[in-house]
Amino acid sequence: MSKLTYLSTEDKKQLFKEFGGSEDNSGSVVAQVAMLTRRIEHLNEHLATHRKDHATRRSLVKMVGQRRRLQRYIARKDIFKYRDMMKQLGLRDSLKQV
Repeated sequence: MSKLTYLSTEDKKQLFKEFGGSEDNSGSVVAQVAMLTRRIEHLNEHLATHRKDHATRRSLVKMVGQRRRLQRYIARKDIFKYRDMMKQLGLRDSLKQV
């Protein structure tokens, strides 16, 4: 029986190529934020049907916190890159102006 994944290897490579610059650049902060955003969206869909899955809810909260810390880092380093990333990912700017 094959394991059903929410994001295939090809999808991850495409995501890293779009946000990290190359297929192998998974360490880019922008690529990490994009990956966390996809995982958060997936877990939101899961929790819409499985409301009592508290372990997944805790994981979701931890991921949102990690993504927020990475966003704050990008905003401190390069505000233009931060704004471009937020627009590409369709996220709203929840950080205070830096």
